[in-house]
Amino acid sequence: MKITIKDIANIVGVSTTTVSQILNNKGQRFSEETRQKVLKAVEEYDYSPDYFAKNMVQRESKTVGMIVPDVTDLFFSKVIEGIETYLNKKDYMLLLCNSKHSAEMEKKFIKQLQNRSVAGIILASPNSLALEKRMKQFPYILIDRGLNTREQGNILVREYEGYYAAVEYLIDAGHKKIGILTNERGYYEMTDRHKAYYNCLTNHGITYQESYVEDGPVTIEGGYQAATRLLERADEITALCCGNDQMAIGAYRAAFERGLSIPEDLSIFGFDNLEITAYLSPPLTTVAQPAFDIGYTAAEFLLHAIKFPQEAIPNKMFETQFILRDSVKVFDR
Repeated sequence: MKITIKDIANIVGVSTTTVSQILNNKGQRFSEETRQKVLKAVEEYDYSPDYFAKNMVQRESKTVGMIVPDVTDLFFSKVIEGIETYLNKKDYMLLLCNSKHSAEMEKKFIKQLQNRSVAGIILASPNSLALEKRMKQFPYILIDRGLNTREQGNILVREYEGYYAAVEYLIDAGHKKIGILTNERGYYEMTDRHKAYYNCLTNHGITYQESYVEDGPVTIEGGYQAATRLLERADEITALCCGNDQMAIGAYRAAFERGLSIPEDLSIFGFDNLEITAYLSPPLTTVAQPAFDIGYTAAEFLLHAIKFPQEAIPNKMFETQFILRDSVKVFDR
């Protein structure tokens, strides 16, 4: 049976108000002896506050909702870690919703989270333009790819610059037949990364070829299937740009099955700098973005918006970093 604050008060021989004020650091008027008795009883009987009841009384929620497209995605797992790290410091809990890449599920979860009186929502979705209308005056933060029109509270990454630098490195290394695995027709719509690929090629006098582009889910399996299709019809390519690291891992498998050596026969780079990429054989060249910091900042901004609803929520732009490893061949000049 769960022990209550009234039980603690009866055990110590004080009022429930006394126990409550001591536990909330408002018990300065009580003696140190009384304070220690209360704290000892709390520890001995493993008492924990009923946050639901407390929130009903104080009209304060200590829960934040988050909607992600895929909880198994290695990038988002790091973002979630950053969010929880900040929330835990502030005594908040995270209620996580997995939309499974469904815009309809996102709409449903927004309504459910609001009905459960969460204090705010962190939304990781490319569908933010449509979903913003459902937020109204509700505190929320967007982790997206700049597809929304809101002027504040956006957590963004310089994806275009980071991807452009990676493609340019391939060109400088002597590659001219360069393919790309992207997700333009799917949930994520990697517009900035595809645009960087296109612009970098044309800026260096290399003709953009549709046959060198393959679309697929941004998963390991999606990368494997997309790379298999691309390599079957364009086996002359010497390099492959991947939409993210998970697609690159799948591309490694596709290359292996075709008897291609990385990087001698096929150079590959990814995007995200997942921890696992440093342990591939060969280690994957990639573009790092600070997933943990993105999550940590999103939580920090959201709690500030909850506490100070009249203040403008700042925007945050994160830089990327090109990580050169051993998956890219440099041709002799």
